Amino acid sequence: MGSTLRPGDTIGILGGGQLGRMIAQAASRMGLKCHIYCPDENSPAFEVSAEKTVAAYEDEQALTQFAKSVSVVTYEFENVPGETARILEQFVPVRPGPLALKVSQDRLEEKTFLSEEAATQVAPFIKVDNQAELEAALMELGGQGVLKTRRFGYDGKGQIMIRTPQDIEGAMDKLGNQPAILEGIVLFEKEVSIIVARGVDGTVKCYDPADNYHKNHILKTSSVPADIPEATAQEAIDMATRIVVALNYVGVMGVELFVVKDGDKTELKVNEIAPRVHNSGHWTEDACPVSQFEQHVRAVAGWPLGTPTRAHNVIMENLIGDDVNTWEATLLEPNARLTLYGKAETREGRKMGHINRLSPKS
Repeated sequence: MGSTLRPGDTIGILGGGQLGRMIAQAASRMGLKCHIYCPDENSPAFEVSAEKTVAAYEDEQALTQFAKSVSVVTYEFENVPGETARILEQFVPVRPGPLALKVSQDRLEEKTFLSEEAATQVAPFIKVDNQAELEAALMELGGQGVLKTRRFGYDGKGQIMIRTPQDIEGAMDKLGNQPAILEGIVLFEKEVSIIVARGVDGTVKCYDPADNYHKNHILKTSSVPADIPEATAQEAIDMATRIVVALNYVGVMGVELFVVKDGDKTELKVNEIAPRVHNSGHWTEDACPVSQFEQHVRAVAGWPLGTPTRAHNVIMENLIGDDVNTWEATLLEPNARLTLYGKAETREGRKMGHINRLSPKS
């Protein structure tokens, strides 16, 4: 099967949330169709896709039919079961490939890969499987750390901050005694992220780094340009490039990094990677000629990557829960661009849309 799609071909997308929706919208603009596969019959991405399949990610028969109906498969979330990817790969290319899923789904594998294979700096980390191992690891890391489940954690879920002896008591019980890692606490100044894309031909393109601000462990704003030295921005680009090359990656990836000050020196440590389009890259929709969503479609379709050059300064704000009720006021702002995700139910902590506020490029 050829690696390059033609206009009119169909991209299969696993997952029907807002990221899948925005990928499908970008694909449609370029004459490509999308087939969304998701177990949730109320998925917002269904509204903008040519075809949909409502089935479990473990349903081999449905997956096989889905794979035979598309030219390539991608995904909008990183917790796609490994078996799902294996079934699909028998019939169709899966981009990004299963290695990226395997690495990103397990924090121990991710940290090991980033430090050893991709030669990037990460926080110190130790494998922890029970309370005794946790207590030993804490002694090694100076009595403090962040305890995280190895799998299925996002937006602050699946982690416990340990700063005092009281925090240690029953910590593994609170995590459900799941396999975990203990990370050393990084005294970082702030978090930045970078959106990187790699094509089938190995071409790599990076967008400008963004400053990220979180509220209740959920990304609230991403501001571009990031307020970091030029050399630090270049280091972020270099790190992201090493990661996608080491993974033989195809598609868009979000790379989150801690900015650490050491005297007059500014260093970066990779916090985590997300093998998909990323919330902190939504600013690219309105500030760049080619958004992260179009870039991802181009990459998985085997098309040339577009320029990631930024045309504006921008602050992206997530509309979380009831924040979405400001939509009408936003429409009156002259330099604001509103995107709503079409979710039927507003819930606390749920991402309902985002606003990009543009200003002249500096």
